[in-house]
Order: sequence, then C-alpha cells, then structure tokens
Amino acid sequence: MKGKLGLIIKREFNAKVRNKSFIIMTILAPFLMVAMGFLIIYLGKANDSKIKKIAFVDQANLLKENTFEDTNAVKYIDLTSIGVEAAKKESEDKEYYGLLTIPKQDSLELLATDISFYSKKTPNTIVVESLEKKIESNLRNKKLHRLGIDIAKIKSAKISADIKLTNFSGEETSKFMNSIKVGIGSFAGYLIMMFIMIFGTSVMRSVIEEKTSRIIEVIISSIKPFQLMMGKIIGNALAGLTQFAIWGVLITIISIVASFVFGISFGEMPATNVSTQQMEIAKEIMADGKIQSLITELRSQLPWVSMLVYFILYFLGGYLLYSAIYAAIGAAVDSETDTQQFMPIVMMPLMLAVYVGFVAVMKDPNGPIAVAFSIIPLTSPIVMLMRIPFGVPISQIIISLILLILNFVLFVWLAAKIYRVGILMYGKKPSYKEIYKWMKYKG
Repeated sequence: MKGKLGLIIKREFNAKVRNKSFIIMTILAPFLMVAMGFLIIYLGKANDSKIKKIAFVDQANLLKENTFEDTNAVKYIDLTSIGVEAAKKESEDKEYYGLLTIPKQDSLELLATDISFYSKKTPNTIVVESLEKKIESNLRNKKLHRLGIDIAKIKSAKISADIKLTNFSGEETSKFMNSIKVGIGSFAGYLIMMFIMIFGTSVMRSVIEEKTSRIIEVIISSIKPFQLMMGKIIGNALAGLTQFAIWGVLITIISIVASFVFGISFGEMPATNVSTQQMEIAKEIMADGKIQSLITELRSQLPWVSMLVYFILYFLGGYLLYSAIYAAIGAAVDSETDTQQFMPIVMMPLMLAVYVGFVAVMKDPNGPIAVAFSIIPLTSPIVMLMRIPFGVPISQIIISLILLILNFVLFVWLAAKIYRVGILMYGKKPSYKEIYKWMKYKG
C-alpha cells in the first residue's frame, strides 16, 4: 500500500508542478503582489504629500486662541473678514480642501451643532475627526470658563489611571499586548482560510479530470479508491505548499530589492481604516519611548515556538481536511460547473469560523463558545489559531488535533466511497440523496 500511495503522491505532485500555468503563476504572482502593494503605497504617499488647505470663517471668535495650528499636512487660512458667501466662492475658485464655518451663537450647545464644513469632494474622515476634536476641546474650555471654573486647576487635577494586567504567576501584560494577540490570531486564521480557498479547489479539479479521462479505467483496477484519494490529496497539498513557500521567499526578496531601488517600504502602507483613538495610542507609545519595552514584552509573553508549531499543524490539518471535502465533491460530479450546488458546504464552516473568531474569541478567548468551535474539526483550524496567542490548555489542543486527523481520514474514506460509485455515473447531476446512497453502498 505504501508503495502505491507513494507513486500516486509523486504522480500528482509532478503533474501539478510541471504544469505551465502552475510555473507561470509561481513566478508571476509574487511580482504582481509586490507591485500591487507598492502601487497602493505610492498612491497613498502621493495623496498625503499634497498639503490640504482648509479655510475657516470664525464668526463666534472660537479660534482666537490659535486652536488650529499649521502642520506639514494641513494649512489653515482665515477668511473670517470676508464672510461666509465670499469665503465659499474663494475656497471653490482656489480649490481649497474645504471651508469650515463657525456661526455666532449665544448658546455653546447650539453652536456645537451648527458648525459646517463645505468641500467639493467627500472629506477624509481622519481630517474631520481632527477638526471635531479641536473644536470640542475649545468649546469645553469656554463652557468651563462661563461656569466660573478654573481650567488650570482642572488640568492640574487630571489623573490618568493605568491598571496593570498581571496573571497569578506574576507575569505582567498590557492592553496593547491583547491587541497584538488578536492581530496575530486573526492573521493566522485568515491565512489558512485563503490557502484553503485558493488551493483546495485544485484537488477537486484533479479528481474531476481523473473521472472524465480514460486512464481511470486502468488506475482503478490496480489501486483502491481510498489510496487514490489519499494520494491525490497529499500530492496536491505538497504542490500547494511548495508554491506557497516559493511565493513567500520571492515576495520577501522582491520587496527588499524594490525597497532599495524605489526607496519605499511596506511599513509606509497608508492606514485608511485607523481610528483617531488608535492613532493616539500609537503616538503615545512612540512618544513615551515604549518601543523597546514592547519588543521585550512580545518576546517574553508570546509563546513564539509553540505558536509556530501549532500553526503548522493546524495549517496542514485544516488544508488536508478541506481538501478531502473538495475531493468528495469532485468525486460526485462530472464537471466543475456541477460543483456549485455543493460549494456552500465548504464555505459555510469557514465563514462561521471567521465570524466566531471575531465575535467570541476576541471578547472571551477561553469562553465556552470559543472553546467549542476550536475543537469542532470544521472550524478548529481557524478558531484555535485565533485562541493560541492567548494561551490554550494542552488538553484542548490534543483533543482538537486528534479530531481533526480523524475527520480528515473519515472524509477521505467517504470521498473514496463516493468516487467508487461516481466513476460509473456520467451525464447526470447527483442529488444529496443519491450521494448518501453511494456512501452506504457496500459492493
């Protein structure tokens, strides 16, 4: 059995890696990925390099305390003296980024809701949030002054609480560290999901091609369907992992070379979805010189070696399990078009795993929902990888991996049973009921 299985794995691997489209995509894809990344960075830098000129009409004298100060990215222009209508025309004619108008109001509450920003195009959310924050600060100070409260005393009385997070063994962590763990877990989960979606279908196509070719009549007489399915899955998995590894190496090399040539790095990727609060946290870390302590914390508190080992195990286990499911679908149909009715079977568990990961794991990584879905084989590769950075009992990992392996073997066996009957069925779209009968067939 081992000899025949090895031959099938070798045949599938060679057939895959020697394919022209495989070779072209292996070489071309990294260049396209890096080019796309650098294009985004270049466009982001080109957009940010243009100084935004923002005019304002301050009829309430709200900005007399120099609330708005020019920066490298924004320049403020005072048009209060010419009035709102003239300021609108000038801002439009001179193509200013926008015009901020602050009308005169006796009530600060009414004033806060009567401020307008005019622009030709929809303004950047971060710019608007920055303006709002500055105006709110100024309005708050004005209200405190009207109430006869000494602002200086309030500022001097301000105390920030910083709760230290420490486990019972005495190890300290931080709120920012939890965000890092979430990011690592999410990246690992997304990576395995994308790998399954990209490379899993190759197993299904291989099975369909084998069914529709004459060579199957010769192969099936000398090899058991289970061996054939196992060989196809492992062979395609090795080819996919080889391509994935080559992509990783080439992307790294191309990125380094391109960074030296063009002077651009991926660290300059524009953060279009970063909130003001997240930006403030990042600035605080940079300002306080906490980078070195953060690196030390990352090294000491994250189990990097075990994380890497578990990532490989779940990465392989998840891919092999879903490859077996794809193989079962391929064994049931005659063409790739007929697979569409079965694709929700594959996609639903993956989508559910991502949803549970973001909703349950991020809120409570050791809660009952997170634990349950990290053990269920169809969702465990993604959910468990999201939980591991937070620390998972070894017993749960062992149970999860055993179930993952057993379900992989089970689906290979089911795929073989479907394949054994399916090779004789041509020109007919099988229903779920018929496939169930094929799995029960004992002949």
